[in-house]
Amino acid sequence: MQADKEIDTRGLNCPLPILKAKKALADMSTGQTLKVVSTDQGSIRDFQAFARQTGNELVGQETINNEFVHVLRRR
Repeated sequence: MQADKEIDTRGLNCPLPILKAKKALADMSTGQTLKVVSTDQGSIRDFQAFARQTGNELVGQETINNEFVHVLRRR
């Protein structure tokens, strides 16, 4: 999945992937997409909750091997 920006949060546990995503989204324009790659299994539900709470759109989530990929669209 293509995105305007990508961050690597492999090896980081909650809440660090969310915090890094929040910081990255703050520097982006409305409508741009952010791809987050994580190894934290809890990040699946964390990013779902993050999108609901912040109004950013969770465009997609997928699991590739032992990595979790989340794509968010900036509100």
